[in-house]
Amino acid sequence: MYGFYRVASSVPKVQIANTDKNIQEIIKIFEQENKNESSIVLFPELCITGYTVGDLFLNQNLLDSQYQALDKLLVKSKGISTIAIVGIVVSFEHRLYNCAAVIQDGKILGIVPKSYLPNKNEFYEKRYFQSGLRIKSKTLKLLNQEIPFGVDLLFSDENNITFGIEICEDLWSILPPSNQMAINGANMIFNLSASNELVGKSSYRQELVKTQSARLVCAYVYSSCGVGESSSDTIFGGDALICEYGSTIAKSDRFALENQTIRADIDLEKLIWLRNHESYFGDSIPSEVRIIKINSTPKISKLDRYIDKHPFIPSNEKMKQEVCEEITNIQAHGLIKRLTHINLKKVVLGISGGLDSTLALLATYKAFEILNLDVKGIIAITMPGFGTTSRTKSNAIKLCEALGVTIKEIPISEISLKEFEALGHDKDIHDVTYENVQARARTSILMNLANKEGGIVIGTGDLSEIALGWCTYNGDHMSMYSLNSGIPKTLISYLVEYFTYKSDIKEVLIDILNTPISPELLPPDSDKISQETQSIIGPYELHDFFLYHFIRYGAKPSKILFLADIAFEEYSKDEIKKWLDIFIKRFFTQQFKRNAMPDGVKVGTISLSPRADWRMPSDASFEEWLKY
Repeated sequence: MYGFYRVASSVPKVQIANTDKNIQEIIKIFEQENKNESSIVLFPELCITGYTVGDLFLNQNLLDSQYQALDKLLVKSKGISTIAIVGIVVSFEHRLYNCAAVIQDGKILGIVPKSYLPNKNEFYEKRYFQSGLRIKSKTLKLLNQEIPFGVDLLFSDENNITFGIEICEDLWSILPPSNQMAINGANMIFNLSASNELVGKSSYRQELVKTQSARLVCAYVYSSCGVGESSSDTIFGGDALICEYGSTIAKSDRFALENQTIRADIDLEKLIWLRNHESYFGDSIPSEVRIIKINSTPKISKLDRYIDKHPFIPSNEKMKQEVCEEITNIQAHGLIKRLTHINLKKVVLGISGGLDSTLALLATYKAFEILNLDVKGIIAITMPGFGTTSRTKSNAIKLCEALGVTIKEIPISEISLKEFEALGHDKDIHDVTYENVQARARTSILMNLANKEGGIVIGTGDLSEIALGWCTYNGDHMSMYSLNSGIPKTLISYLVEYFTYKSDIKEVLIDILNTPISPELLPPDSDKISQETQSIIGPYELHDFFLYHFIRYGAKPSKILFLADIAFEEYSKDEIKKWLDIFIKRFFTQQFKRNAMPDGVKVGTISLSPRADWRMPSDASFEEWLKY
């Protein structure tokens, strides 16, 4: 299943000090999660006895009944490969410890004590328990088993799973134990907790878990006691969370009156690759740990996880204004630095009536506003050729007029015909020469005009085109500053759509958004675009998906195909594979263009600049990537 494993976090209904009743609920959930193909199911802190039993922790009868209940769970777990992590009290060397027991197939594989004990306000754990912070390399005997005991335990299978355990306050400490667990190889952390509810605490707790999963590049699974705990002085809401690398992918509804379990499919293969990519993991110093071998856990028969078909587009629509402002600010300030460094107050850019040139113009306009420069210094050039339609030309002019920038028209048809004649090329043969002569003519005009005006040429090509090499070498491939080079096509559309809030340009932007993407280098059909890019190289939404997973997570083509088939119901698997093959071939063969690409600002996590982010020889073979 391409490195996906299902994990669960459960909040069982608890009766204080009723260990028999509590273990029945735990067993019921555990057996169900095995049917649900969960590899590991996590339960809250001290879930067999209840967290709030108070001085009953010091009563021998409670401990005996807890051990009897635990034995029932061991019996029920025989022959089951799902792992249960439960909270128990352990007596070791005449001291009590708040612990987590890891159970699989009738055995307790290991017991991990809590390191940091809260002893303030409503918490007073030191009244009962000792810190396990210094317990390492120990074993204890429990229920006729000799069990590894200590904070130096990690649990690992023969494939991708390696997990560690911390308990509640451990995460809130100055130096959470999970930090060192991750350094030692744990890619999943499980936290058994008893975190009570206070105004604002839930959001802080979620941010804490989410941030820790990001810092450690891991999955972090969290389960806290529910409303069955005592409400004498405080209440527990039953917060369950599953986070992966800074994202919350499953969350419980707090204050549930019955058992509640959340589950999620974790991409461990992705996490492992991300760690290989992060230099600070290599610089961190491992410590001595004991690796406890676990048996293979249940395999997922069908992935149950949302796969975002547009990973570059922010999922939170409410934050659209903030995100778009940030992106265009990054673009604008990149250009501001360039202009102030070379002390110029003019720019030249080609405006086609398409998405890319539209966004480049809008970002440039913003830079001029910030610098308080005359926007007439933005010289927008429309260069109609053999493929230009009245719709795109009209939209380009309308946009420039509405913004008040300088607009000039320089046709390229006659220039191209003269070059065809010089080359001995038949103008009726619409091949690559026919197209590229026009593309290079436009770039030559922009470069020469920039010299004449004392400005620089703003490149309009986007990240998707750069990835595919969908640009003419030393034509639209070249500029003096490439403003869109860090933005993929799907995000370009999102950003242009954002600017429709401006009433004076709303109408023209909507029409630009609805115009087919085209280089407009081939003659139109009755003044309609005849050369649609996406019918030639494939849908940009697919290529952006491929690019994201290929670069961001180093995913194999077979996994990319697997994920895309889930994300895109509108395309058949054969269609997706067809376009994925094209993506792979073009990505490898067009590296020579990226090796010579101009400067351009990085906007998101992915950039293909050969100076900053992506370094690949231009003669690398793609053959191995087509074997899937």
